Amino acid sequence: MEGETFLWLVRHAPVDGVKGTIHAADAPADLGDRVHLEALRKRVPREAASYASPSRRTFETARALGLEPELVPEFSEQNFGDWTGRKHDELAATGGEAYARFWSDPAHGRPPGGESFEDQVARVRMGLSRIGAGSATLVVHSGTIRAALCIALDLTPQAALRFVIDPLSLTRVDRLANGWRVVSVNQRIS
Repeated sequence: MEGETFLWLVRHAPVDGVKGTIHAADAPADLGDRVHLEALRKRVPREAASYASPSRRTFETARALGLEPELVPEFSEQNFGDWTGRKHDELAATGGEAYARFWSDPAHGRPPGGESFEDQVARVRMGLSRIGAGSATLVVHSGTIRAALCIALDLTPQAALRFVIDPLSLTRVDRLANGWRVVSVNQRIS
């Protein structure tokens, strides 16, 4: 790919739903934090291409930021399969060995009917390869941003899971002619 790419990675607003739940793609965003949304809207480049995962919460956040994103399936959150829609507490109590085994190696473990974080990294790599030169704003999930950091820093998937990525935070990563540059991670704009 020719030219440099400047990525503005925004994690979506919090989910408007029960905390501790593995939310489905149709879970809405809680857009009540107008102060942070407005500050973030002023920070992301207006002339940039914009992308989002096809999840409702990312699209709603992008629209609240004044963006009309192209929806990119490769930027979806990790697929938790049969665990989607369930609470972590419930799964810990009733999920048996599969749930415990997953958390003993979350980078490589796969929930029943789902994918591993390692799978997500490969998917995000494909999505990033389709973004051309120039500035681009991506409104995505914490796992998607961790995957992008995994790629940019050439980390193991296990190491990339150590990053904290808060709702409505900004992470800046550039794809340069000779590699990647990480400008900032998990900035809270106010």
